[in-house]
Amino acid sequence: MRHRLAVVSASALLVVAGSAGVAEAEADSLYAPSALVLAIAQGDEQAAVLRASTLSCAPTAQGTHPDPEAACAELAATSGSLDRLLAAPAPDRMCPLHYDPVTVFADGVWQGERIAWKHTFSNSCDLSVTLNGNTVFAF
Repeated sequence: MRHRLAVVSASALLVVAGSAGVAEAEADSLYAPSALVLAIAQGDEQAAVLRASTLSCAPTAQGTHPDPEAACAELAATSGSLDRLLAAPAPDRMCPLHYDPVTVFADGVWQGERIAWKHTFSNSCDLSVTLNGNTVFAF
């Protein structure tokens, strides 16, 4: 399954990058490439992809993500560090204590630098409160 996710991610990234013209960093380009495949999967090590989205942020925000402008702005605010999207849940938001893991993935390039990131949450509620309303994985 991991191999299948990697193949799907790589294929989707090539499609997005090829159509957006940002996969190759050209010497005369004003923008470093920023194109990601984002995925949400059920499980941890053998996660089955539930949803995936593409996001390209340079030179303009585009892709299959439902709100590419907001997602690109949030990534820019973190300088592409996806760990900085994780927040301490608000104390008034409680989640059940059952383990039904959900894993999020980001694979691609941010401002010319390779990114391969994943984070596993104990359940979908934990994912929601930890990402605390950001739009990067809201698809």
